[in-house]
Amino acid sequence: MHISGIYLALALLLVLGLSARVVWLRNLRKVPLGDGGVPELAKAIRAHANAVEYLPLGLLGLVLLDWEQVRPLWLHALGICLLLGRVLHAWGLSHHRGYSFGRATGMALTWLSMLLIAGLILWRHVMLALLTP
Repeated sequence: MHISGIYLALALLLVLGLSARVVWLRNLRKVPLGDGGVPELAKAIRAHANAVEYLPLGLLGLVLLDWEQVRPLWLHALGICLLLGRVLHAWGLSHHRGYSFGRATGMALTWLSMLLIAGLILWRHVMLALLTP
């Protein structure tokens, strides 16, 4: 079973949704490039870009753990944490200026999931290196 595929598909839908929002706002505000000084468009652009900046490495780590047959519970917990973090962050960034619960909680969940993914990968590979003659 390839659990990471579920989270990759959901992440693709999230990025497409965020991208569609940028395109919709560009058309609505008649802004072909940049944010045109429109705060709502600037926030939408950043929400999309931020998801694109964080998701690839988090998902790559999740896929690696999946290939290494890490327990499904771990994969689901990490995938949910990563995606929930990205959704909350995008929502908070899109709807609020400055600090918001969504942005803060979203970043915390994203960083936590990525830290756990990295730690689990390192743990498995260090242990493998130590146990392999």
